Amino acid sequence: MPLSGPAGGRRRRQAAGLAAAAVCSALLAWGGPGAAQGAPSPSAGVPRLDWSPCAPGSPYDCATAKVPLDHADPAGRSIDLAVIRRKAADGPRRMGTLFMNPGGPGGPGTVQIPQNYDSIPAELRERFDIVSWDPRGIGNSTAVNCFDTTRDAEAWGRTKPAGFPVDAKERTAWIDAYEDLGRLCEKRDPDLLRHVSTADTARDLDLLRQAVGEAQLNYFGVSYGTILGATYANMFPGKVRAMVLDSNIAPSAWTNGNRPDARTPTFLRMGSDRSAAATLDRFLALCGSAGTGRCAFSAGSPEATRAKYDQLMQRLREHPVDSWTYARTVADTVSSLYIVDPGWTDLARRLQDLWQGKVPKPPVFPPPPPVANPNPYLGDEQAMAVWCGDSPNPRNPTAYRLLAEDSARRAGDAGPYWTWAGEPCATWPAQAADGYSGPWNERTAHPVLVIGTTYDPSTSYAGSEAMAKELADARLLTHDGYGHTALFNNASGCVKTWESRYLLDGTLPPAGTVCRPDRQPFA
Repeated sequence: MPLSGPAGGRRRRQAAGLAAAAVCSALLAWGGPGAAQGAPSPSAGVPRLDWSPCAPGSPYDCATAKVPLDHADPAGRSIDLAVIRRKAADGPRRMGTLFMNPGGPGGPGTVQIPQNYDSIPAELRERFDIVSWDPRGIGNSTAVNCFDTTRDAEAWGRTKPAGFPVDAKERTAWIDAYEDLGRLCEKRDPDLLRHVSTADTARDLDLLRQAVGEAQLNYFGVSYGTILGATYANMFPGKVRAMVLDSNIAPSAWTNGNRPDARTPTFLRMGSDRSAAATLDRFLALCGSAGTGRCAFSAGSPEATRAKYDQLMQRLREHPVDSWTYARTVADTVSSLYIVDPGWTDLARRLQDLWQGKVPKPPVFPPPPPVANPNPYLGDEQAMAVWCGDSPNPRNPTAYRLLAEDSARRAGDAGPYWTWAGEPCATWPAQAADGYSGPWNERTAHPVLVIGTTYDPSTSYAGSEAMAKELADARLLTHDGYGHTALFNNASGCVKTWESRYLLDGTLPPAGTVCRPDRQPFA
């Protein structure tokens, strides 16, 4: 499943200062440091967090939280949650704990938050302990893992086409591969498959809140982390002190409007196909305007660069460059649009290599973060267990061919990519035992800040607009920029200013506020 938070191993971070926003704001009645005063002592059922350094010399502390597999049966089987913390840099001025979820589903917070720590606004790093965790079923926590060995998982991966299927033979291979994976998972741990829902994780989050001694929750969620945040906000509305939701999945899209018989996959309900197509178009236009000195794939103008891309895709359909097929290249293009710097520049180089008939150079990864296990197993089945168990998708595998063709007519190459990303749910064997499908308009103790980026290849801006409307009390901040999540793109001082002001003292941006990147791509 491709809706993941960014893997920090694929990207560098551009330092960006906070720019003061010269606009008026509304200061809400707010619990500042006092919001944590009188926080209850951990009670029965609340996990104990015994912190210790994640690795020798590491600035991060790690702990393991034991929580019930089934929250309705707290005396039954327990599972482990891997938790990570970096203490507030300015200890004497510490305000409390800020929980962060990096997206997914399937994003391991114990890895991705350390990888992207510098993207968190400096004021928040100074004033809050930053805490994240691998949600149940994921990474270093008790994880969904349907293979005996990594070699077995890799062998399974080779049975399906890269990217998405493009002909009858590949469609059969794709459908069969994911049907086989579902059977393997059902045999391995069927109880776990039914208890990794977003609602289960929201209940875990509330136990973690109590475990660190906070009376109310401070939370920052991106991508899938937004639907987790919205779920928490509506299950525990009185426990929300501050909540930032960046690059949103609309609750109505996630739940299919509470209709279990879905006719379209979740990603198409989210508008991921159209949003990715619009973002790709901006990439090509800006690349074409920049010239080859700043964008390797430029053909000298937006129109010529778009035509060059279309010609390359057609050529790859007929003549792949080594293992770089048409579908693999489309998948790489969409995922590379997530992070503008350096993702867009690197993508342009790979496309130019393919244009010249050369195999692109493999990416250079930065060193792993200083944690105990920076490379946990993250197989497809981990995201599928959450996504397919929670969100309705068409159950007939043969329906996806026509859905992909329809999406291609409105979204070009991105359409089949996002359509087939939902097909694994067609044969997934488990449904959430105790999920949450609404209502979504419970009034929270404090308002929620919703951030949406206009050109996002994964979660559409319309999804953020819908989130702000569907929640009872939320304010939308528009990032008129590019990439998936404003946080991980680290591109707008204006956005960082409002994130900090809101989380520190509850100041919301005025309605209709628009922030822009500090610099444009290829500038």
